[in-house]
Amino acid sequence: MATFFLIRHAVNEWVKTGKLAGWTPAVHLNDLGRAQAEALGQRLAETKLTALYSSPLERTLETAQAIAKHHPDLTLHVENGVGEVRYGEWQGKSLKKLAKQKAWYTVQHVPSRMQFPDGETMRGAQARAVDTIERLNLEHPEGIVAVVSHSDIIKMIVAHYLGMHLDLFQRLNISPASLSILHLGNDRPMIQVVNDTSHLPKEKEKEN
Repeated sequence: MATFFLIRHAVNEWVKTGKLAGWTPAVHLNDLGRAQAEALGQRLAETKLTALYSSPLERTLETAQAIAKHHPDLTLHVENGVGEVRYGEWQGKSLKKLAKQKAWYTVQHVPSRMQFPDGETMRGAQARAVDTIERLNLEHPEGIVAVVSHSDIIKMIVAHYLGMHLDLFQRLNISPASLSILHLGNDRPMIQVVNDTSHLPKEKEKEN
């Protein structure tokens, strides 16, 4: 069946704000992010991709477009199922202030019990992301499918296929513009690569 290249978007403009971007509109890649996206595109330029999907947010679409320009025969598809977690009232709030709330402990240590105020549950976010991967797997048998998404969503997908409980998914690290590779066959799933950033420029910047 399909092989999935799970790609986190590159560094974006909200890095220096210290706020939780979530589904905030018009959050674009910054200069470093554009360089990262370009390096990622170069990394995948010779890969025979079957399909390219992206979360609908600007930072993911801009990262995906850097890949798409090396694959002119592919159509970039927007896929809501791999969109960011719906953080509800937490969206746009200061991460330092959120970290002082009791619910922050739940997010970090027992995320399976977290319901974001006026948002979705972490369980629900994982389920819709995994359901999306399974659907794409059926749509692209034997294909190589690139999916550009977000840190928490990719961590949830990887955790699911590792057989890792959601409450442990925060032990995974998914860096900006990183590549993780998942193979779904008729047998057990295989995680082939996690958080590969070897293609990125050496500059470092705080993640968001």
